[in-house]
Amino acid sequence: MPKLSNLVADKTKRVLVYGPPKSGKTQLVGNLAEKFNLIWFDLENGHDTLFKLPKEWQERIEVIAIPDTRGYPMAIETCLKVIRGEKVTVCVEHGKVNCPQCMDLKNKVAKDGKEVSEVHLNGLSSDSAVVFDSLTQLTNSAIANITRNKPDDYKLTYDDWGNLGKVLDTFLSYVQNAPYNVICISHENAVEMVDGKEKIVPTAGTRNFSRNSAKYFGEVIYCEVVNKAHKFASSTTYKNNVLTGSRAGKVTEEGTGHKLLELWEE
Repeated sequence: MPKLSNLVADKTKRVLVYGPPKSGKTQLVGNLAEKFNLIWFDLENGHDTLFKLPKEWQERIEVIAIPDTRGYPMAIETCLKVIRGEKVTVCVEHGKVNCPQCMDLKNKVAKDGKEVSEVHLNGLSSDSAVVFDSLTQLTNSAIANITRNKPDDYKLTYDDWGNLGKVLDTFLSYVQNAPYNVICISHENAVEMVDGKEKIVPTAGTRNFSRNSAKYFGEVIYCEVVNKAHKFASSTTYKNNVLTGSRAGKVTEEGTGHKLLELWEE
C-alpha cells in the first residue's frame, strides 16, 4: 500500500476564479499567458479584456468563441465533448464539435472558406492550460438545453433542476480529474449554508449545487475591488462569509498576489 510520503504532489492545477462583474477575473486569468499557452473557451464574448495584455502574451492565447443563446445553447454541448480530453474539431463560426455545416465529416476536413480549431486537452503540455469563461454562462446554456422547445415563461420542474445538477456534475467531474491545467471563471452567488448562515459562493447551477461547487477544484480564488484596487483571495480564512481555499496552501491576498502564476510556484 503506497505511503503518502512516497507520493508526489500533482503539479497540474484545477482553479476556480470567481467574483462580481468587473472585479478583474478575466485579467487575472489572462495574465497566465506570461508563461502559459492558453486555450480560452469564451462562452460570453468576454475576451475583449485580453487585448490589454502585451502582444507577446496575446500570441499565447487561442480563443475559441462559442456563440450561446437561449435559442442556440451550444456552450453546454461543446464543453461536455471537449472536457473529456479526446481530440475534437470545433468550428470557428458556430463553436460546434464536428459541425456538419463547416466540415466534410467523411474526410474530417474543413469545407472551403470555413475555419476549425483542433483541440486535444489530454495532449496538453505542462506549460499549457485551458480556460472556461464562464461557469455562469455554462449553467445558462445547460438550462436552455434542458428547456429547449419550451415557451419563454416555462418554469423549471423538480426533474429539470435535477437534470441540471447531473449535467454540471458530469462537466466538473472531468475538471476535477483533468490531467492538465484548467481554470474556470464564474460569478458570485449568495446562498444559505447548512449552518443557516449566508455565504458568497461561485455560481454553478442551482443554489444548492453552487454551495458545493468548490469541491471540484484545488484552488478557489475570490476577486473583488477594495479601496479602488483589485484584490484576489485564496486562503480559507480570508472572510467568514466568502468561500475561498487553496489545497496548495497559497495565500494570494498577501505579497504579490496579483498573479495566478504563484499557484504553480514551488
